[in-house]
Amino acid sequence: MRCLAPRPAGSYLSEPQGSSQCAIMEVGPLEGGYLELLNSDADPLCLYHFYDQMDLAGEEEIELYSEPDTDTINCDQFSRLLCDIEGDEETREAYANIAELDQYVFQDSQLEGLSKDIFIEHIGPDEVIGESMEMPAEVGQKSQKRPFPEELPADLKHWKPVPSSSSSLSCLNLPEGPIQFVPTISTLPHGLWQISGAGTEVSSIFIYHGEVPQASQVPPPSGLTVHGLPTSPDRPGSTSPFAPSATDLPSMPEPALTSRANMTEHKTSPTQCQAAGEVSNKLPKWPEPVEQFYRSLQDTYGAEPAGRDGILVEVDLVRARLERSSSKSLERELATPDWAERQLAQGGLAEVLLADKEHRRPRETRVIAVLGKAGQGKSYWAGAVSRAWACGRLPQYDFVFSVPCHCLNRPGDAYGLQDLLFSLGPQPLVAADEVFSHILKRPDRVLLILDAFEELEAQDGFLHSTCGPAPAEPCSLRGLLAGLFQKKLLRGCTLLLTARPRGRLVQSLSKADALFELSGFSMEQAQAYVMRYFESSGMTEHQDRALTLLRDRPLLLSHSHSPTLCRAVCQLSEALLELGEDAKLPSTLTGLYVGLLGRAALNSPPGALAELAKLAWELGRRHQSTLQEDQFPSADVRTWAMAKGLVQHPPGAAESELAFPSFLLQCFLGALWLALSGEIKDKELPQYLALTPRKKRPYDNWLEGVPRFLAGLIFQPRARCLGALVGPSATALADRKQKVLARYLKRLQPGTLRARQLLELLHCAHEAEEAGIWQHVVQELPARLSFLGTRLTPPDAHVLGKALEAAGRDFSLDLRSTGICPSGLGSLVGLSCVTRFRAALSDTVVLWESLRQHGETKLLQAAEEKFTIEPFKAKSLKDVEDLGKLVQTQRTRSSSEDTAGELPAVRDLKKLEFALGPISGPQTFPKLVQILTAFSSLQHLDLDALSENKIGDEGVSQLSATFPQLKSLETLNLSQNNITDLGAYKLAEALPSLAASLLRLSLYNNCICDVGAESLARVLPDMVSLRVMDVQYNKFTAAGAQQLAASLRRCPHVETLAMWTPTIPFSVQEHLQQQDSRISLR
Repeated sequence: MRCLAPRPAGSYLSEPQGSSQCAIMEVGPLEGGYLELLNSDADPLCLYHFYDQMDLAGEEEIELYSEPDTDTINCDQFSRLLCDIEGDEETREAYANIAELDQYVFQDSQLEGLSKDIFIEHIGPDEVIGESMEMPAEVGQKSQKRPFPEELPADLKHWKPVPSSSSSLSCLNLPEGPIQFVPTISTLPHGLWQISGAGTEVSSIFIYHGEVPQASQVPPPSGLTVHGLPTSPDRPGSTSPFAPSATDLPSMPEPALTSRANMTEHKTSPTQCQAAGEVSNKLPKWPEPVEQFYRSLQDTYGAEPAGRDGILVEVDLVRARLERSSSKSLERELATPDWAERQLAQGGLAEVLLADKEHRRPRETRVIAVLGKAGQGKSYWAGAVSRAWACGRLPQYDFVFSVPCHCLNRPGDAYGLQDLLFSLGPQPLVAADEVFSHILKRPDRVLLILDAFEELEAQDGFLHSTCGPAPAEPCSLRGLLAGLFQKKLLRGCTLLLTARPRGRLVQSLSKADALFELSGFSMEQAQAYVMRYFESSGMTEHQDRALTLLRDRPLLLSHSHSPTLCRAVCQLSEALLELGEDAKLPSTLTGLYVGLLGRAALNSPPGALAELAKLAWELGRRHQSTLQEDQFPSADVRTWAMAKGLVQHPPGAAESELAFPSFLLQCFLGALWLALSGEIKDKELPQYLALTPRKKRPYDNWLEGVPRFLAGLIFQPRARCLGALVGPSATALADRKQKVLARYLKRLQPGTLRARQLLELLHCAHEAEEAGIWQHVVQELPARLSFLGTRLTPPDAHVLGKALEAAGRDFSLDLRSTGICPSGLGSLVGLSCVTRFRAALSDTVVLWESLRQHGETKLLQAAEEKFTIEPFKAKSLKDVEDLGKLVQTQRTRSSSEDTAGELPAVRDLKKLEFALGPISGPQTFPKLVQILTAFSSLQHLDLDALSENKIGDEGVSQLSATFPQLKSLETLNLSQNNITDLGAYKLAEALPSLAASLLRLSLYNNCICDVGAESLARVLPDMVSLRVMDVQYNKFTAAGAQQLAASLRRCPHVETLAMWTPTIPFSVQEHLQQQDSRISLR
């Protein structure tokens, strides 16, 4: 396959000589291969006619017309053909030939003086230079704009090329990335394909498939006459029969379809150049129905949220990753990164999608998942992406469709892809069949947003369900979604999912190409939201007072990291400030929602709040948050709920569809129903606190906020809690339920609960505000609390701190892999009852630096003294680097005049393990050796790993140099490290430095032969403190074993020498053991 392109934008046309003259194409001899063809003076137009293998020497004239060839296939046929040959070997070979041509040309020494022009009339020298391509200076001076047919006299039908010193053919360097075939060209002759390459700014490239005739087939220079190309009447601005019309190529870039009229032959004004640049950035020309649908879709998504819904405070979008839930399970959960190692995605979702364009492969569906807890603003940001597209900030997409997943839980099997895009959303779209056909031609220009993915039923089976083979074939909605996730339907589109992570992720999310997580508000962002809320309400005089109210309630301040809860706090603060100056916010979440709903319940129809609570609970059991108007028990209840804002129409939803304004409000109403209902048996009530194993729970805790609200509603005083909502008469059942829950909570043993369940128990006890329950929980806390691998949010850190203070005892905390924020870590470390703590090294160093910058000397000193890393296991390069930063911090601290002495974490480290495996181990071990001498109290150095570190002889040599400084080392494990005789020799030379301290030495499963065994035997008598030595599974023979046994007889202090190895005859080993029972053969 040969790659040809139009001639570069240079002046190679002679001045018009008249209408009767013909252009004489001088084709020189084309001998050899690629290089001679590219250096020849042959015009590309001549080569275009080689496809039919005609004898040009016998032809006087050749006329080209725009009528299609009889062998031309239509668009659908060509599309199917491309699908059939996608995995074909010949196709891959054709692409390899193009790459071979590129490499051959630009690495040939004969081309050093040639111009690297690209034969594309829409790219000028400046743009080529901008693409980092080399171009001699003289080329830029001689290159002029190629005249277009509209610029020539009307009677000019022939043209004659002017001989040029530069090559008339060059090679287009196709970069890495997708090459798009344009299958709708009905006028291309057989053997010519037109493609466009992303990133090349190339409007059209022609690939000639077949053999180029040899030089013998080319006629003499004077024997070939080529007519001028007639202008096609339905293709304005194009004289080539190969140029498709706008209707043929609806997705063709604009420069390839734009007429270049009103331009002079040899000069172009700056204004015209600027206009051409603007035209190149415009949307492609589409049929009128497609244009109308595009504009209507922009109007649908372009509306900005009104009022307080439009308050925007940017939150951090963090790149997420998955990890296995356990070593024995294949299920994957969302990993918890350390605070300092979080990878922030700058610019929000719209910018992430814009940057993701460069990582896409051709015809590959891209799945992007955005995860976050309830109330973190996932749906808001999904709407922000739609608005960004409507405003033109996502130019890589022609169409965006946003569909809430609750709309897809419908029965039936008569749905098609057209229904999913146009009919099943909250706002049905009117689109003609031509629009749908246009979308199918360019699926890579489509973004499909599926919001609230957790509301879909049976999500696990999408990757394995069957789907229809063609978009037009009707099937169930489940089959449509399966086709999208299996990348069979709308192949090449982008799927953007928003979901709430709960435990293990379903396969549809775990297989996503990119995962992001919304982290919520920081303290500063929460306070900024409060200021903007009161500014939008016209109550700027209450801004400072509202912030004071929030700061007086640390729990609510910590909960304000959730945008939904931050807004709820603002709503209640607004209502309280309107009443008077002595306003105070409640101290619990339950009190917050009681305050919000209390005023709404005063003027409600009888039993309306209880009926709404029952409806919320039933929807939650079905994993739903939306409902229809006819689901309300009465019109009065519906009218009241809508008037008080307890339910509302979702943005863009149908008139009959309603939803709760927030997930936490639905949780509160569900808990209210559990507290009031007589349908729930007393013995079943404790199970709804979600503190028992999953198999004993009657439901899956989808309404995850219910346990805390239930404890608050049951135990808080009736007058200001449950009674304020439904009246004293309706709370009779709550007294009996209170006794049941109190008995259950006081029987629990917090020390037996998992970390996540323990935190939930602390939250429930705090919400209850019942002294007996709180004291029981905090007094039963174990002295050593480990939250390893359990995410700690700001509310978790606050409640944990209050419980530790109330206990009145000393605690040791393990806060590794919790993702705790620096402020939360500082608040826990500063407690006098916390005597020791472990946290991520990177997070701890960040905390120390922050305290040092803020001048908090006492807290900094406490944080340094309480921090410990004992024992430390390095499992990655990051662990070793973080350990190096800790040592560097100590060295900086020791050299300072203000402080003196070692860091306790470094000074007191006694056990260090290194387990990076055979690839990273040898590369990272030298970095560990550089800091090893800083650990003066190190007693146990374990370099053995299941995957084998393989530090080798070089690593042993480096380690041996540190022995004089490791005065306390008692255990040295060098097993499975690919140590040979050379490493054993280096080790034996350095071991006397450890003679006074080393108790155990292991060289198990290495490659030590007789020479190495002799080196170890020679040094063994000098190791006066050595008690156990293990050299099993090495390569030494009976000779080496006898030397070790002989040396052992001079070492009465050695208790065990394990040296069984398959290279020693068993009879020899038995004989040696009979001579000395300290020799172990196990």
